[in-house]
Amino acid sequence: MDKYSCIIIEDEPLALEKTRDFVGKVPFLQLSATFDNALTGLAYLNNNKVDVLFLDINMDELTGIELLESSKINSQVIITTAYQEYALKGYELQITDYLLKPFTFNRFLQAVNKAQENIVKRSSDAQPEFIFVKTENRLEKIMIDEILYIEGMRDYLKIHTTTKKIMTLQGFSEFEKLIPSNLVCRVHKSYMVSLNKIESIERSRIKIADQLIPISDTYKEVFYHYINNKT
Repeated sequence: MDKYSCIIIEDEPLALEKTRDFVGKVPFLQLSATFDNALTGLAYLNNNKVDVLFLDINMDELTGIELLESSKINSQVIITTAYQEYALKGYELQITDYLLKPFTFNRFLQAVNKAQENIVKRSSDAQPEFIFVKTENRLEKIMIDEILYIEGMRDYLKIHTTTKKIMTLQGFSEFEKLIPSNLVCRVHKSYMVSLNKIESIERSRIKIADQLIPISDTYKEVFYHYINNKT
């Protein structure tokens, strides 16, 4: 089972001990540190990867809400507080859950299960950075963000990138499996294009690096779906 790192920022000793005890009962949580004020907790967050943050709101010097507003926090944030009036503000800041003290272990478990689901989903949504392509007698590494377009040439495909051109016998269907369509999209029986490298679109033609690439009716609907999502 994967373990997810977590920290607790809580200035009430009894509340801190209770949250620490609950964390210890959850097999997939690994407590990395605890802090009794938001400033030291924020310093830790800025220098360490934290999967789940348990955060009190009412603290001296810097409140939990002020911490979330002042810094980009990539952790799953679970608010722990005795004050319900901050709930709306917390959700505006895209927290994972809002635990109103005193909360039960069952309610705590619901919150951390939600955090775990979000972490797993975020991981599955991660985009690949590169692929390996068969060319001649070797595998060539290609960074996806360097691809301009892929061109069909009879039995071969030519991959045009910002740094090189590569010939391969691999087919379009293989690249459609390797690269998500929201990054490099099929637009014609003979072309795939990198959406981020498109300079303009006019009269069913795409301009990339001074090359005009046709958009066929077969792929037009899917292509414009991804374009509209980009815009």
